[in-house]
Amino acid sequence: QVQLVESGGGLVQPGGSLRLSCAVSGVIFKINDMGWYRQAPGKQRELAAGITSGGRTNYADAVKGRFTISRDNTEKMVYLQMNSLKPEDTAVYYCNANVTNTLFNFKEYWGQGTQVTVSS
Repeated sequence: QVQLVESGGGLVQPGGSLRLSCAVSGVIFKINDMGWYRQAPGKQRELAAGITSGGRTNYADAVKGRFTISRDNTEKMVYLQMNSLKPEDTAVYYCNANVTNTLFNFKEYWGQGTQVTVSS
């Protein structure tokens, strides 16, 4: 059973920083693309940042220059460093991973989400 567990969310003032972590557990062959999505109240879920297995990254325009995604393939972790946070960054942040399992099937998994609130 593959699980993704996020941590690191919370309440922060505008201009502050947070670091989200996501741990992947379970028996897998390989973790392919990973990403952080976010969903604000009344809005659709959107990609904030993504990273390939080789470390290539992409970011939503709204977070470029402020957020940094990284991963540790050995530890099966993905991180999101969020700096210069703005109230519009307030959302539930979800970890996402595309995995090749031991039967060489491709499956997509989601974490349960972690709340990030940016407010003074």
